[in-house]
Amino acid sequence: MKAVIIGIIIIAAAVFAILPEEILGFGLGWGDDVLTFLRGGAPVIAILIAIIAIFIGFADMKDRAEAKKEESEKKDA
Repeated sequence: MKAVIIGIIIIAAAVFAILPEEILGFGLGWGDDVLTFLRGGAPVIAILIAIIAIFIGFADMKDRAEAKKEESEKKDA
């Protein structure tokens, strides 16, 4: 329950930071900075996710080959 409350507080603080002060009268106005960060970080995050997916794919192929080998050994025995 503590984690849910802390999560809600953090989300509220993040929304407060992104809100433009000029329009609503409150907020920190970091919206433009957040968008700049997301534009710069999205390609880097996409590359990292792709690398992880490739590693998972290789591990899956290796596991399947090993399982197939073990299965054929059981049939021979």
